[in-house]
Amino acid sequence: MTPLTQVSITARKIIRYAVFLTIFLIVGKILFDIGSGIYLRVFPPPPPPPTVSFGKLPKISFPEKEKPNLTFSLETPEGGLPSLAPQAKVYFMPKLAPTLLSLDVAKDKAVALGFKPNEQEISQTLYRFPHKENPETLEINIATGIFSISYDLKADSSPIERRPPAPEIAASTVRSYLSSAGLLPEDLTGIATHEFLKIEGDKFVSALALSEADLVKVNFFRKNYDELPALTPDPGSANVWFMVSGAQERNKQVIAGQFHYFPVDESQSATYPLKSAQAAWNEFNAGGAYVAASGLNSEGDSLKIRRIYLAYYDPGGAAEFFQPIVVFEGDRGFIAYLPAVTAEYYGE
Repeated sequence: MTPLTQVSITARKIIRYAVFLTIFLIVGKILFDIGSGIYLRVFPPPPPPPTVSFGKLPKISFPEKEKPNLTFSLETPEGGLPSLAPQAKVYFMPKLAPTLLSLDVAKDKAVALGFKPNEQEISQTLYRFPHKENPETLEINIATGIFSISYDLKADSSPIERRPPAPEIAASTVRSYLSSAGLLPEDLTGIATHEFLKIEGDKFVSALALSEADLVKVNFFRKNYDELPALTPDPGSANVWFMVSGAQERNKQVIAGQFHYFPVDESQSATYPLKSAQAAWNEFNAGGAYVAASGLNSEGDSLKIRRIYLAYYDPGGAAEFFQPIVVFEGDRGFIAYLPAVTAEYYGE
């Protein structure tokens, strides 16, 4: 065998072993990544300790409401109590206060919404504005920015002479109405629910279908925060809602509504420890929850709780913080809330 042949054989062996080594390293890296991923899913690293940067939190102010006399049992898809996250973020909500320019800002909002800037003072913070053309009024709280719209259908019933639009069209109409006035918040992009309404006497009552309705009420909820839904004191109604008619004239389409919106500052947050599912269940059974919807339950009913999960509470009024809650959902529309943060982080 000549020296040249020996070099050729050696070179081929080196190349072959290099290819085998490269394949081994690639396969090994893939197997290592898969194994690491499985291990981290089965044994995830503990989260960093809660920052609790805001110190003691003010207690969540739920509305005063009489609690129904019910007994509860647990029947969930998990077959017991679920596993709740050990901590969650609490977000800062900037405090709003009137300034020397608050009335001017309110006038600008009124004009943008189609009303005259001729205000009528109801109180130091509440002002009423007439519509430019219709028997409609706008009331704005200049301290908080919340406002309501009301149309006098007795003076002009033309908005309800035509069938109202489909719910998705009604929602789009309201979004366009608010957006054109610069009043559509960035986080008001959660689910939009609807209710068909008809007029009986002086009241709005539920209609079974669009064909029977005079108006469509659309509820606009906040987006999910950290994949948790935002729930209101009445879970069936949002803090921002409007009624839409089937009128062809644009200025007669949005005829009623309430805008109770308070901003959340996503750039300012802190993490807080949460109650375990067992601790929340014990507190719930001891009567410590706010019953947001008792549903169709009668006094003394025995009720099954089907779901327990975390959400954020959107109070619809001024608050310092946007806080997590534990939600209990049961049969026949029952819903109740508990503050989710552990008790030691609430002040008096």
